[in-house]
Parts: sequence; C-alpha cells; structure tokens
Amino acid sequence: MTESLKAVIVSIEYRLVPKVHFPEPFNDAFRAAKHFLQPDVLAKYSVDPGRIAISGDSAGGNLAAAVCQQLSRDTSVTNKPKLQALIYPVLQALDFNTPSYRQNVNMPVLPRFVMIKFWIDYFNGNPDFAHSMVINNHTALDVSQAVPYKGHLNWSSLLPSVFKKNYKPVIQTTGKAEILQEIPELLDIRATPLLAEKEILQLQPKTYILTCENDVLRDDGVMYAKRLENAGVEVTLDHFEDCFHGCMIFTVWPTDFSAGLQTRESYMKWLDQNL
Repeated sequence: MTESLKAVIVSIEYRLVPKVHFPEPFNDAFRAAKHFLQPDVLAKYSVDPGRIAISGDSAGGNLAAAVCQQLSRDTSVTNKPKLQALIYPVLQALDFNTPSYRQNVNMPVLPRFVMIKFWIDYFNGNPDFAHSMVINNHTALDVSQAVPYKGHLNWSSLLPSVFKKNYKPVIQTTGKAEILQEIPELLDIRATPLLAEKEILQLQPKTYILTCENDVLRDDGVMYAKRLENAGVEVTLDHFEDCFHGCMIFTVWPTDFSAGLQTRESYMKWLDQNL
C-alpha cells in the first residue's frame, strides 16, 4: 500500500480482549488517530493533510467507522479524514437474523454463533446470553431500550432484493430485557456504528465498503452503505459474490487465493483513484 499509493501507513496496535474490553480498543484507536491528525505530527511525517483516509477490516472496520464518526463530531480536530474504507466491517449487534447471518450461519471462518460470542467477549458480558441473542431475544418488541434503533437496521427497507432473497425478519414478541440492561454497550455507537443517527452519518467522508457474499457480516456493510447514501454521503459498495470473510489476508504463497488478490486489487484501486 505504501509503495502503490505513495502514502504513509499507520497501523494502530490497539489493545485486545481479554486483556481489555470495550471501550478501551476504541479509545486506543481514537486517541492514536486524533494524535496523528495534529498538524505538527502530520508535518513530521510529511503527510498531506488533504489526503488522509481511515481504514480497517472486520473488527478493524468497526473501529475505523466508529473513529470516523467520533472525529467528525470533534470540533478540536481541524484535519478531518478525506475518506474511509471499510472491509467486511462488523457494525451492529441487534439483529443476528439478517439474511446474511442466516444464509451463512455455519460458514467457515466466521459462523454466526462465533460472531455473537465475540460480541459478548468484547463487552465482557455473560456468555449465557448467546443462545437468546441468536434468536433476537435481546431486541424483542417488549424490550423498550431497543425500540428507537430498529429503524436504523431495518433490512427489509435497507437491503436490495438480491440480498433479501426469501428471508423474513425475526421479531420476537417477548424477550430478555436483562441482556440490554446488563450490556447497554450493545446500543453504544462507538461499538455499533450502524446505529448512529442521520445527523452523524451526514458528517462522514466519502466511503468505500467491501462486502462478501459468503459472510455473516455482508448485510452490516450493505445497510451502512445505504444509510450513508441516504444521508447524502458518496458511497462505493464493492460486493464480491465469490468471496468470504477475511479473504483479503490470503495474498501470499502458498495461500495466494484469487479471493484475496481480487479484493485487495479492487480496494487498492479505489484508494488510488480517490485518496
């Protein structure tokens, strides 16, 4: 990336679960990004303040989106990112029955139940909640805390028919309100950027989102792309029908798969044309 884009690449070594839990990984990423965006720091590394992008894949895509939202609202930050590029990002934890979660429920690399356990670990929550969250008991109609956010991830209206296929929403009448009571972070946009209000989304920079068909997180990215677009943000949704979650790491022999090479090439091409 450095050679192709003639860019300075900063990789933030944020702390990980289980040594820390949310919000510490976010705080690490935000503090580092905010520090680097200071005019004197940019000058030290010969960075053009008009050519700054924030990017990440998977959990890093979550942090990139959340950091971008936070920076957009921070009036003390004068140099804002020009772009954000999110690679199969994880963006919400309220609906584990989107079409992509059901279609890829047992898909290797990232099955649905593993993703739910990752969320619980991130918040240092009770692992016993996992089975209830699989069937959306944490966002049932009688769980009042979740009601204001349902429209933000209403995939019936946010997803095109090619992704909805024949799936129907899973909405429980009665659920377990104690899940959101014990893990209120499930509604914190620093952890779940897809839940942000339109007033925040419209402040976001030009955006690239890469999604894969064989990935439980496909619909997270597609819904975020649509909500950003609805807020007036210029968005490129780059969808790969024959690719899977995490595929971009497979670019070096003997695991130089076509899925990794084609996604990396497309991502790099967009950055080269837009940065």
